[in-house]
Amino acid sequence: AVDVLAALEHEGDHDDETLILAEIGRKAIRQVESFVTELLARTLPRDRATDLAHQLSSGVWTHDHPLLPDTVRAMGLPVRVGVPEPERELLELFPQPQARLSQVDYAPGPADPVRIPAGRGRRRVA
Repeated sequence: AVDVLAALEHEGDHDDETLILAEIGRKAIRQVESFVTELLARTLPRDRATDLAHQLSSGVWTHDHPLLPDTVRAMGLPVRVGVPEPERELLELFPQPQARLSQVDYAPGPADPVRIPAGRGRRRVA
């Protein structure tokens, strides 16, 4: 959403799809920021929760960037590393599939390169 909004800052005309996506992006950012503020306000002072919610929802990091424990602690959030035993027991009830073998078998190619028989593949000049 932040990147779509950034695209609007470039001069020139913008197509309707970009304008619509930008409006959806604005709404999404407001909603996420509001929700995260409420979650953080449970453990942080309201003004700190608001600031941190803005930082987390403003596109500083991409969605696939992990926030490591030290980074989260530096933000002032409580962090526990590991999975408590009751949750671990619950996870064991739903084992994940192990790596599967490929459904495709590869046969080795010929030992020698394919050769064109003599007299074939050459053009005759008339």
